[in-house]
Amino acid sequence: MTDGVRCLLMRGGTSKGAYFLAEDLPADPGARDDLLLRVMGSPDPRQIDGIGGAHPLTSKVAVVSASSAPDVDVDYLFLQVGVDQATVSDRQNCGNLLAGVGPFAVERGLVGVRLDRTSVRIRMVNSDSIAVATFPTPGGGVSYEGDTEISGVPGTAAPIRLDFAGTEGSACGALLPTGSRRDVIDGIDVTCIDNGMPVVILAAADVGVTGYETVSELAAVAERVRSIQLAGGRLMGLGDVSHASIPKVTLVAPPKAGGSLCTRTFIPVTPHDSIGVLGGVSVATAALLPGTTAADMTRVTSLDEPLRIEHPTGHLDIAVEVEAAEDADGSVRVRRSGVIRTARKLFDGIVFPRTPE
Repeated sequence: MTDGVRCLLMRGGTSKGAYFLAEDLPADPGARDDLLLRVMGSPDPRQIDGIGGAHPLTSKVAVVSASSAPDVDVDYLFLQVGVDQATVSDRQNCGNLLAGVGPFAVERGLVGVRLDRTSVRIRMVNSDSIAVATFPTPGGGVSYEGDTEISGVPGTAAPIRLDFAGTEGSACGALLPTGSRRDVIDGIDVTCIDNGMPVVILAAADVGVTGYETVSELAAVAERVRSIQLAGGRLMGLGDVSHASIPKVTLVAPPKAGGSLCTRTFIPVTPHDSIGVLGGVSVATAALLPGTTAADMTRVTSLDEPLRIEHPTGHLDIAVEVEAAEDADGSVRVRRSGVIRTARKLFDGIVFPRTPE
C-alpha cells in the first residue's frame, strides 16, 4: 500500500467521505481498518496527516463492490472512522454517503447508465437492507449539476432520490426494539426506534433546553446526552455502546420554521449540524406513530406530503408510509420511505496513507 490507494472523495448529502472499491482495500478487516485510519489521519483531533476533515461528518468511508445478491447492483459497506480515537465502526448505515454510491458505481464501471436517468439497487451491507438511488445520467455519464438545494450544503446540484424498503430494525432487529412506543431513561420519557438508524428520541425540554439552540449551545447538555445514549444502547439490545456512534440521540420540539418537527441530534455526543438521512427517517417514522415522544411535537398537515424535519441548518423533507392497519399487539409496518439528496465528486485519484508506526 506504499504506492497509494485509488480513492474518490465525494460529498454525499451533508457528509463528506472517501469512496473505495472493495478490491482496492485489504480483504482482512483489521488490515483494512488500519489502512483507513492512516488514510484519514486518525487518531488526531485535526486529522492533519490525512484526508479526514476533523469532524465525524467528514471522517467517513464507503466501500463498494459488485453484488452477488439477486436483483442487486452493488454492495455498500459504510465505515465511520474515529477522529481523535483509533476506531473504525461498521455498526450503522450512513444515508448521506449513500447518495454518492450510485454515481460512484457508474464512475467505476460497476453499473452501466440507463437512458437519461439511472437507478441503482444498493445493498446496505451494514443492515442487509435495500436502497434504490435514482439520478440523472444524460449523455451516458453522471451529471452532478442541477438546481436542487439541500439544507446544510451551499449552492445547488443534481437531485438524487433515495428510496428505502425493509430498513426496520436495521441494527436492533425491530422497528421498536423495546416493544414499546415509550420508555423511561434517567426519569425521562423516550422513544427508541430503528427504521434504518437506531435513535433515542426525547423532548428537548426534558434535558433543560428549548430544542432551538445553535450547535455550539448544545454542548451544555452533552454529558446528559451521553448518559441517555449509553442507557439507550442497552435498552435497545445494542449492549455497550461506549465506543459506538449508535444509537443517535435526537431532541425534539414543536416546529418553529413552518415544518413538521424541530430536531437537534447528537453523533453520538457531538451536536449534528443537521440530521442524518436514516436518522431522519427513524425520527419521521416515530412522528407518525401516536404515543411516541416525537408524535407529541409533530404538526402534520397532510399524510400525502413529506414531513419537513427542521434541524440547525435548515430542514430535511422525508416521505414515510406506514401500514394503516395495526396488529393486535400495536405493531406497525413501514411500507416505504424516501428522501432527495445531492452529491458532488470532489477529486478522483490516489490517496497516500501515513506510514505505519
